[in-house]
Amino acid sequence: MTEMIKVESLDKTFTLHLRGGIALPVLRNTGFSVNAGECVTLHGPSGAGKSTLLRSIYGNYRPQAGRILIRHDGAPVDIVPAEPRVVLEIRRRTLGYVTQFLRVIPRVATLDIVAEPMLARGAGEQAARARAAELLARLQIAEKMWSLPPATFSGGEQQRINIARGFCADYPILLLDEPTASLDETNRKIVINLIDDARQRGTAIVAIVHDADTRAAITTRLLPLESQGVAA
Repeated sequence: MTEMIKVESLDKTFTLHLRGGIALPVLRNTGFSVNAGECVTLHGPSGAGKSTLLRSIYGNYRPQAGRILIRHDGAPVDIVPAEPRVVLEIRRRTLGYVTQFLRVIPRVATLDIVAEPMLARGAGEQAARARAAELLARLQIAEKMWSLPPATFSGGEQQRINIARGFCADYPILLLDEPTASLDETNRKIVINLIDDARQRGTAIVAIVHDADTRAAITTRLLPLESQGVAA
């Protein structure tokens, strides 16, 4: 199987400078790998470092030690010391990230928001908009809303738009942070099917899911994380 992510000996500590320099060790000697077609779900109590690990893989946080190897253009790239332009290129073509919150430029139509990642990878406008329309329809966003910016949509609608945007570009690797948190049972099942479809195509997935039923439905392997406590 093709290894898409390899995390080795990862340490991440946050220092609270406004609290007398208190150090919060969040990840300590963390290591695991994810192959194509796997969905590895992070599991542990609040404060165990699940979101920190996901953001470190995406390049938002820089760990103090360790490596995060992302398979990009057929070869592993360590995202920890990578230059910002390299990180952005990996995000554009290889590494997607779906959160439960939609953060987009205001006053842009919903269809364009969903199609944008596919356009950024060089797809034609007609193909990108068709794929965006397919996902919005599948996620039960009414067509009359596609031309509107989503700022005034409900939380659940915005989350579904975010999911459509994340799945539009068919990334080789997907990071999912509570993708079904604001969804009803019907839409939760739709998202579970989208995740399963992506995995069947060979997408490597790392997910945080607190809902036990959703976690059981999508997970091929569970990665337990434990709280590291607080160090002075």
